[in-house]
Amino acid sequence: MRILVVEDSKVVSRILQHLIAQELDCEVDFAVDLASAKLLLEQNEYFVAITDLNLPDAQEGEIVRLVLSKKTPCIVLTGSLDSEQRKRLLQLGIVDYILKENRFSYEYVVRLVRRLQRNIDVKVLVADDSVVSRKFVRSLLEQHLYQVIEADDGNSAWDILQSQPDVQLLITDYNMPGLDGFGLILKVREKFSREELAIIGLSSDSDESLSARFIKNGANDFLKKPFVHEEFHCRVLNTLDSLDMIRKLWDQANLDYLTGVYNRRYFFGLFEEQVEHIKQKQGALTVALLDIDFFKRVNDTHGHDVGDEVLVEFAARLKHFFGQHFTVYRFGGEEFTVAFKGLNEEKAFALMDKFRSQLEMKPIATSKGDMFITVSTGIAGLADDSLDALIQRADKALYDAKESGRNLVCIEA
Repeated sequence: MRILVVEDSKVVSRILQHLIAQELDCEVDFAVDLASAKLLLEQNEYFVAITDLNLPDAQEGEIVRLVLSKKTPCIVLTGSLDSEQRKRLLQLGIVDYILKENRFSYEYVVRLVRRLQRNIDVKVLVADDSVVSRKFVRSLLEQHLYQVIEADDGNSAWDILQSQPDVQLLITDYNMPGLDGFGLILKVREKFSREELAIIGLSSDSDESLSARFIKNGANDFLKKPFVHEEFHCRVLNTLDSLDMIRKLWDQANLDYLTGVYNRRYFFGLFEEQVEHIKQKQGALTVALLDIDFFKRVNDTHGHDVGDEVLVEFAARLKHFFGQHFTVYRFGGEEFTVAFKGLNEEKAFALMDKFRSQLEMKPIATSKGDMFITVSTGIAGLADDSLDALIQRADKALYDAKESGRNLVCIEA
């Protein structure tokens, strides 16, 4: 990522240079006037330009038009701004303007650039039966580099969410034919949690209770039409930042910090709710408990860093082999679990033995050279017992595999 900063104040430039170096992994070019900025814009392509509004050789904001003519997103810095200047800048299609007031102003600039970088991969669905309103919201979102999808009513929005579950933000109007905004949110929240999808409601209705009703029904925020550009962008920015934080906290609670697979906590939280249902439906659940053979020897001989390299690659191979249909968990240390929902012990055994055979044939590349490892596995199927009992039986089968010489898969007797 390459950024252009156009600023004639050395103090402001130093502040921005310091904050960008701390927060962003990018290259930065600096220009002190319109002429030098023009030269840089002709020589390079920039992800975004941060520009002072008034420069020594361009007192009327000419730099903004120059940057936008290059199809480069523009963030404007200014010491002062009247209402006419503000309207003119927003009509030109800048990303945002920031008044030079204090350190927080410059921190906001860097935060905004970081958000723009993430926005490239963020899908936003806009549901509104008004073409004019929908296109206006789309234009605001595209200024901030989001991928935008449109829906002209609640039902088509729901269909899009079903086919594109990677949408991260839904912006929905209240009054729509067929399925209105409230009905859409209720359906969405039945399938998508707050960790998966954020929602902002919109309405021009005069009912003062709408905002509370939207949020009570599952929306993250609400905006009353007509709204100003800045409020819209701030609400979207804060909503997505909150979504990122929620996801980060969820990941910390449910994913293994080293390998990225699910952890023991997530396994028990998921299957303790499902075990009784599986038994009632007479379904199948088989659990495989895996333990890397002689892993302590790896740590003692080559160090824990190399041990971590082995664990990361082992988890990656498990995910590659099983991840399309089944879920992998790290229970702790060198012990992993694969849950086979819908498979009996014999079918799970066949899969695990194939994985075991492939693992021993292909070495793991580490910083201390290639290493061959093997794995012992115990398998148990759900009977008329608890999840804890199922794990204990798989653990007993794992013990049998180790006692029988390791590099084996054993089914609980």
